[in-house]
Amino acid sequence: QVQLVESGGGSVQAGGSLRLSCGVSGLTDGNYCMAWFRQVPGKEREGVAAFYSGSRVYADSVKERFTVSQDNTDNTLYLQMHSLRPEDTAMYYCASALRGARGCLDLYEAAYNYWGQGTQVTVLS
Repeated sequence: QVQLVESGGGSVQAGGSLRLSCGVSGLTDGNYCMAWFRQVPGKEREGVAAFYSGSRVYADSVKERFTVSQDNTDNTLYLQMHSLRPEDTAMYYCASALRGARGCLDLYEAAYNYWGQGTQVTVLS
């Protein structure tokens, strides 16, 4: 069973930085798509960044500010966030899925079937 555990959230002033981590365990043989999503109460979950085998895709709202990466030694997924804005305030989730015929780098929720519990990011104005 794949397990994802996020950490690194917190409160930061606008313009500041945070780095989120997603510990990954339970991966079986195969290639896995990875992604970060975020959600605010009353809104749909939004894809932020997707990662697969060194390739990356970002939502327009975070391009040039956020960077997704993965440690090949233990599969930990990271999201480095710079120039944070109050509108970045949300619960951030790590997501994963076994790579299928359509490939990876999707930013929509239905493409992933493993989810972490989330870590809260609050950006103060």
